[in-house]
Amino acid sequence: MSLSQRPLPGCVLVAALLLAAPVHAQMSNDPFDVPLASNGEVIQVDYEDFAEIPDVGGEPSRMMQLQDEPVVGRMFLNGMRGPVHTVGYDGAVALYLDINASEWGVRVESSGRERGVQSFALHPQFAEAGTPGYGKLYAWTDTENTAPAPDFVSGGGDDAHDTVLLEWTATDASGARYDGGPPRELMRFEQPFGNHNGGQIGFNPLASPGDADFGLLYIGVADGGSGGDPLDLSQNLSSGFGKIFRIDPLGSDSENGEYGIPADNPYARDGDPDTLGEIYAYGVRNPQRFAWDPENGNLFLADVGQNIVEELSLVTRGGNLGWNDWEGSFRFISRQAVDLASPRSDPGVNYPVAEYGQLDPLFQPQSAASGVHVYRGAEIPQLADLVLFTDLPSGEILHIDADDLPDGGQALIGRVLLNEGDEASTVLDVVRAKNLEQGRDPATRVDLHLARGPGEQVFLLNKHDGVLRRLVPDADP
Repeated sequence: MSLSQRPLPGCVLVAALLLAAPVHAQMSNDPFDVPLASNGEVIQVDYEDFAEIPDVGGEPSRMMQLQDEPVVGRMFLNGMRGPVHTVGYDGAVALYLDINASEWGVRVESSGRERGVQSFALHPQFAEAGTPGYGKLYAWTDTENTAPAPDFVSGGGDDAHDTVLLEWTATDASGARYDGGPPRELMRFEQPFGNHNGGQIGFNPLASPGDADFGLLYIGVADGGSGGDPLDLSQNLSSGFGKIFRIDPLGSDSENGEYGIPADNPYARDGDPDTLGEIYAYGVRNPQRFAWDPENGNLFLADVGQNIVEELSLVTRGGNLGWNDWEGSFRFISRQAVDLASPRSDPGVNYPVAEYGQLDPLFQPQSAASGVHVYRGAEIPQLADLVLFTDLPSGEILHIDADDLPDGGQALIGRVLLNEGDEASTVLDVVRAKNLEQGRDPATRVDLHLARGPGEQVFLLNKHDGVLRRLVPDADP
């Protein structure tokens, strides 16, 4: 997901960094000595092709997010170009809403790999008639319509496009198609660059009515793009960029009056006019996916690194995840190097629980941490009590122990491979084989996300063959 260049040759690297490097810096573009494939446990699981999502414009759907809605008995899935489909528990697929339909005037900006409908979320009261959240669906999307005044600006760069949070309200939540009116806009970001726009949005599925967290929407906001956070936004508490927001979408006490700010957000009642009340956590770069552990409530975030370290971190109220002072456990110097001296030495930073190097031979160039799921089920015993996360382009599925979290590094990260006949395959292998069946050129990358379906089911979403897959218990245990 980073658009920056590959590391420079050694002699050029040293010359380029000497002036900027801190005194006593131990510069490196590869902080992990032992390849990831040499460590951790390799787990194999069965899978099935669960559903096929229709092409958009003759190209595979760029699947991003899936959410189960048990009351109406179906799942919802969005693609980056605008369609939101329903997926039945039997695999039947139907169009529910096209966010990019001309009647709505949203004008989704979906050019390039990083732009489009980033995520969506159903309000936890979506199917409960008579409640404030009935029928409400939220979409976090890039738009080419930059005419309205933004709520959040970067202070630099060009107005490449805007990213907006939209609320759609269905009249009949159980209906086969969306039957409501145009969306209501809650907030708008003016993007200074074309990359690093937004990430996931979602409600805490563990919260119940009466809980402080019930009905509050978490929003992943990236650092604005380019590379290295050139505008220094992620550590700036007066900027909305590089943050995890937490808002009440049904409230109205925000500056623009379109949403609410929870009173227990860390900066909501601090008396400082220069801090944003919407901020729940900060210091993120490109927060792709997050997920809660149903056992203990831990909130895990996969945040895409710059050129060197990819990370999986815990998000806490008011937590600082370090970017752009830190890339993973190491002081950030530039796109070509981090400082290995004094790792994890700032007690005010939430360092990753697990991280891996972009130069590890297991991954493609420009690797990117994404997709998170904490598996607490019993149907697939080899996955029990593991945190699953993915590398976006290579399609590698990785795991760590959910009950004995590592203290950074990649030594305790294992791999998950798919059973394909007598072979153990990566998701990329499976997608490439499907591409050949489809008469398409085999994909060079996967763009893999994970999602939770009914119960503890784990679904695999990718952007290159339109097939929604599900991990299943082994046929021959």
